[in-house]
Amino acid sequence: MSSSPAPAPVQPYGRPPLRTVQVLGGAGAGSSAHVRSLTTGLAARGVRVTVCAPVAAEGEYDFTGAGARFTPDAVSALRAACAGADLVHAHGVRAGMRAALALRGGGRARVPLVVTWHGGAPEPAGALGRLSRLLERHVARAAAVVLGASSDQVDLARRRGARDARLAAPGVPGGEPGGEPAVDAGKTRAELGAVERPLIVAVGSLVARRGYSVLLDAARAWRVLDPQPLLVIAGEGPLRAELARRIEAEGLPVRLLGRRRDADRLLAAADVAVVPSRWEGRSLLAQEALRAGVALVATEVGGVPELVGEAAVLVPYGDSGALAGAVAALLDDPDRRAELAAAGRAQAATWPSEDDTVAQILSVYDELMERHRP
Repeated sequence: MSSSPAPAPVQPYGRPPLRTVQVLGGAGAGSSAHVRSLTTGLAARGVRVTVCAPVAAEGEYDFTGAGARFTPDAVSALRAACAGADLVHAHGVRAGMRAALALRGGGRARVPLVVTWHGGAPEPAGALGRLSRLLERHVARAAAVVLGASSDQVDLARRRGARDARLAAPGVPGGEPGGEPAVDAGKTRAELGAVERPLIVAVGSLVARRGYSVLLDAARAWRVLDPQPLLVIAGEGPLRAELARRIEAEGLPVRLLGRRRDADRLLAAADVAVVPSRWEGRSLLAQEALRAGVALVATEVGGVPELVGEAAVLVPYGDSGALAGAVAALLDDPDRRAELAAAGRAQAATWPSEDDTVAQILSVYDELMERHRP
């Protein structure tokens, strides 16, 4: 006998369900995972959610399975979705611009717009930098509230003219730190070719801001270590061919793994994780490494220091010598790695949970709806 579906949660004071549109400007891992988590939490609380995003993001993150109605991110589809919304929440500056234009073009300029700034690359120079600042100013001023994933993003939004900018760090998906299911690290290391040698793991798209050219410079220095460590990089992107040529030409102990969906499995087998980026907001790999109790070496950029506290070794961006030395020192010091593992789990326990994040964002929605209610 089939059971009927559970009724949606009752809205307060008999009000109709809140209708929101979540707008993604790309398929970036951090913002897409955040929208997936947020969609799950909002839908469970009776909010009607439409996600407007690239089709590739729906295939990867299954927003429909989280309880949303999905629509592709074409201009016409976004405008139609916004036409029926009580509130629009864009994720990223470009998504914020598209949402603001859709609301204005659809005659819905009074619908509250929330924009989460997840972060991006440092401001480019010249004409491109001026265009970037102009875009940020427009979005900051169009939004009723700007939510920054890190404090530096909140400060930037205020400098760009945001009327209301607040810190809203995305919650960390998953259970308690250190509570992940057991993984056969030995099997993973064997598959990667690191049975009797240290394993260093980096994860992220193969683009310039990730700092992989500096990481390969560091890997060149690791060739003299005994045993020689293996660096594996999980990710795909436009720099793959260039990086592969360098690895082969210089005989670097590096493997490019391509796109992987098992970063947790790679980290469980790692001796050290590295984030060599030129800029990061709230680095997903840094969060996963600390939660898993893996020693982390990261560049001291963007929101990374605020995120990791004293639970990672931080080095300047672009200093391959400092990066190589920090990793080599950790590989030679298991006690220090154990200290960082414990500190990482403790730091991760201070981060907001997914439920905390949903509750904070829903309170922002409620506040805006009260403010705009006739």
